[in-house]
Amino acid sequence: MLPQHQRIRTTAQFFDTQRSGSRFGNRNVVVSANIRPITGDDPRAGFIVSKAVGNAVIRNRVKRRLRAIVAELFDRGIDVPDGAVDLVVRALPASANADFDELEEAATHAVHGALRKFRRREKQQ
Repeated sequence: MLPQHQRIRTTAQFFDTQRSGSRFGNRNVVVSANIRPITGDDPRAGFIVSKAVGNAVIRNRVKRRLRAIVAELFDRGIDVPDGAVDLVVRALPASANADFDELEEAATHAVHGALRKFRRREKQQ
């Protein structure tokens, strides 16, 4: 479970991360990553699981799995040199049929891909 200070909660925070961050996706998830210039701050994550994923039971199961995966990523540490990272993880309908290991691999790959794209974009500017 992610502590409250590590969650993205407001619409403005979701909008900022998705608008100014970089996206990377695969069959199960799309991750938007944005690095905030505040150093020493904890990473934050928000989750979007729409009704297209399935009924309430399936959506909540997908959300719980994604929260556990991201919490483990945060515990291991995400390599962000300057600032703190904000992640928005959007589940796609295929995630309803994915088991935990498949979802973990997809989410981890998407997080690292989004951060890699963000760093590449920052170097070009």
